Amino acid sequence: MPGIVFPHKLLRSPRRWHTAAHTSQRNAALSHRFEKLLSADVARDTAGLRARFAAARPFRHVVIENFLDGGFAQRLLDEFPAFEQGNRVGDDGRPGGKSTVERMGALGSGYRELDSAIQSAEFLELVGAITGIDDLLYDPFYLGGGTHENRAGQLLQAHIDFNYHPSERWHRRLNLIVYLNHDWNEAWGGNLELWRDPYEDATPAARIAPAFNRCVIFETTEHSWHGFDTITLPPEQAQRSRKSVALYFYTRARPAGETAGKHSTHYVNRQLSERFAPGHTLTAADVAELRELIAHRDNRLQQLFAENANLLQAQERGLSGKLLYLLKRLYVRYRR
Repeated sequence: MPGIVFPHKLLRSPRRWHTAAHTSQRNAALSHRFEKLLSADVARDTAGLRARFAAARPFRHVVIENFLDGGFAQRLLDEFPAFEQGNRVGDDGRPGGKSTVERMGALGSGYRELDSAIQSAEFLELVGAITGIDDLLYDPFYLGGGTHENRAGQLLQAHIDFNYHPSERWHRRLNLIVYLNHDWNEAWGGNLELWRDPYEDATPAARIAPAFNRCVIFETTEHSWHGFDTITLPPEQAQRSRKSVALYFYTRARPAGETAGKHSTHYVNRQLSERFAPGHTLTAADVAELRELIAHRDNRLQQLFAENANLLQAQERGLSGKLLYLLKRLYVRYRR
């Protein structure tokens, strides 16, 4: 009997040792990549960044200049996918002026190195140290994230993000965005806007230009309203677009006071500008803005109607839908 048990233990022990050694070697490699791509100043100023993050308004966030090593940031820009390579279909089901690529690992060696680094314990712990949010999880699917490119005319209405990972039971906690736009002029729009309450306020509480190698990290809660203003490029800059890399991080749990029922992204149309007051004479620009606001409202109503119709039709097709239909008929007849 001992002759059978003893060899069995020997077989299992080396297997565990091999796994641990392999993991150690892999983490060492990831750590090396991590150090190569991130600016050394970020790790040195963790305490200062954490203080800025905690004190920021209208909700917790921090802006970090030169977040990545300069050469590595340029590599990401050089390997940025062509607009036609990404998903260009908008929420309305039609091709638009935004293109996204979630499978970043297929874009080039720079993006593969980025993917390896951001899932490392060192990176997750660093972001946790800056934000005060521990046990962060990397999203291997990049759902909603990856590379984002927006052309002239695009804007992003103020919104709060979906609050749970679409396929996992993870709480969405942080957005980390790195911008890749050399010499971007704030007057061209595309500026990240952070809102106190877009239902009440006509202007954002903070506006951040998408400058090259600028990183913004912000919490995702039921009050972290954000978007960007319309990209309006001058004729001589018409070939430009707004490029960024968006990374989202999750946790398995979050404080009870921050937890809400599962929901999708919640958009709010922009309010009327404060200049629209009694006595104001409308200009051509005013009329164009009003038409744009009405068009966005109508588009949102069409999307909501389509979503409601799809839900009703799916309900009708199922067994529960048929039972509900019969119960409704009985109720109507009873009321008569």
